Amino acid sequence: MRFPYSFLPSGDQTLTVEFGTAIDPQINDRVIALAADLADYPIAGVTEITPTYRSLLLRYDPHNIRGAALERALATRIAGLGDVAAAGREWRVPICYGGAVGQDLQDLADMKGMPVQQVIDLHLSAQYRVYMIGFAPGFAYLGGLPQPLHTPRLAKPRQLIPEGAVGIGGQQANINSVAGPSGWRFIGWTPVKLFDPKRAQPFLLAAGDRLRFAQITADEGAQLAARAANGDPLIAPTVMS
Repeated sequence: MRFPYSFLPSGDQTLTVEFGTAIDPQINDRVIALAADLADYPIAGVTEITPTYRSLLLRYDPHNIRGAALERALATRIAGLGDVAAAGREWRVPICYGGAVGQDLQDLADMKGMPVQQVIDLHLSAQYRVYMIGFAPGFAYLGGLPQPLHTPRLAKPRQLIPEGAVGIGGQQANINSVAGPSGWRFIGWTPVKLFDPKRAQPFLLAAGDRLRFAQITADEGAQLAARAANGDPLIAPTVMS
């Protein structure tokens, strides 16, 4: 199957393969499929691959492969991708709404003219797609946020948002993997650690995964957080067909 794509040189040791200009699941599928193909069958000289919403960034050693040769090799790989729609993993992520971390929940409900519970129900109703991991180690950018919840980021970012905070920024949702500054609007918190350098696989989620949120109480969250602090990942994926 033929897919539109273009090569964009991004420096003397990096190359971008761009499959489109929109946030689109099919475009993201192509990015993930090429990344998986390169992980399974590496091209000599390619030292790092980074999938994004609509493109794949490759870092390479020009002593081992030149940019033109890499483009030719990639064109061959892309031509052989075939049908890239693939199965993936699905996660069920516990979430506590509101509280100190979900500090924007009431304001968001007021902005939307909704009861708080309606905001929660809408957020729970969606299946989210992990489009990419970036910004911070393990940070998950999620598509699939219901349109009524689309909300611009804050005009002035806050300086410190905790790990596990679940937020909304524009048409995206997110889960904070580490504490740090953010301009997103946060409505809840999960005890699940998306990034744990002590785990064999430090990043819990990967591009192409799907997830749903499941509401828990603050007491349940505290109990799960204690387990997570001792290395328990808390959740495990199922494989979608």
